[in-house]
Amino acid sequence: MKCLTVYTDNLTVLSDILPTVFTLSLEENEEAQVEGITVSDVGEVPEDYVEKMKSKPEVAVLYTKNPPATILQHSNVFELLIK
Repeated sequence: MKCLTVYTDNLTVLSDILPTVFTLSLEENEEAQVEGITVSDVGEVPEDYVEKMKSKPEVAVLYTKNPPATILQHSNVFELLIK
């Protein structure tokens, strides 16, 4: 799964920029700014990463339908996991 990290802890901000974030074509370890928020492509994560993170009490898990993605919120970041 491809993992994009969005450096904000504000769900409203994430919701506002999410359509733009999904259209970015970043290379691994490349960063971009979307409305002043840093977005980074951290590359591929293993399939079991979501299950490991879901077991942690400090991690919130969200899902999107279009495009299908899993969003993990922890600390001051959101991680978008896209298949």
